[in-house]
Amino acid sequence: MPTEFTPLIAYYEERNHLMVAARTDRNFVSIFPALTAGYPYVGSISWQTSITSASKASWRAAHAQQVAELMRLVQSPLAFSGLETDLHGKQQRLVHKSLPTDTGKDFTWSEEEFTVRDYSEGLPGLVWRNFYGPPFLRMFGERLDTLPSGCRQALGEDIVLVQPYELPTEAGTEAGMARERELISLLGPECFYDHERRTLPTRRPVLDSLGQPLH
Repeated sequence: MPTEFTPLIAYYEERNHLMVAARTDRNFVSIFPALTAGYPYVGSISWQTSITSASKASWRAAHAQQVAELMRLVQSPLAFSGLETDLHGKQQRLVHKSLPTDTGKDFTWSEEEFTVRDYSEGLPGLVWRNFYGPPFLRMFGERLDTLPSGCRQALGEDIVLVQPYELPTEAGTEAGMARERELISLLGPECFYDHERRTLPTRRPVLDSLGQPLH
């Protein structure tokens, strides 16, 4: 292994997380592993870059292959790609809370909570790019074949990319949200968090055949 990676590895082993930024502040990579046995699926690898990159067809093609290869490398069954605001909105919800006080007026505040804590609880919704590995391919089954051909792409035999729209900037638009609802209806609404009713998915993937952690 190249010696320039030695300080990064040492930092990761000591702190149990890692974030690397490019000199241009255009790209950021972060690694947060699952640290407790009770929540084995909460680890994440994130890559943030400029939204303008996705405007190039060559970048989008390379991106799909890169994500698929990384999923295989770390034995992850799921990956998302999209606007940060859309990802956050699908994975978090704002909850308003209040407590009575001695003054007679309630103390009110808001805090964010997970829609689904991790993929063992199901899926938070659809974003620009949704990469599904074997547990989700088994969960969806033949319903994947009902998707419009332009919205699904096989990346080898073990990963399928589901993409409601061509560009990530279409997330949050009326057309984009309508397309997401259409695909969810085909894949099975029971597999996804219901943002309107705030209810968890009732159908979840079977994860007992996942690979062992690499660290």
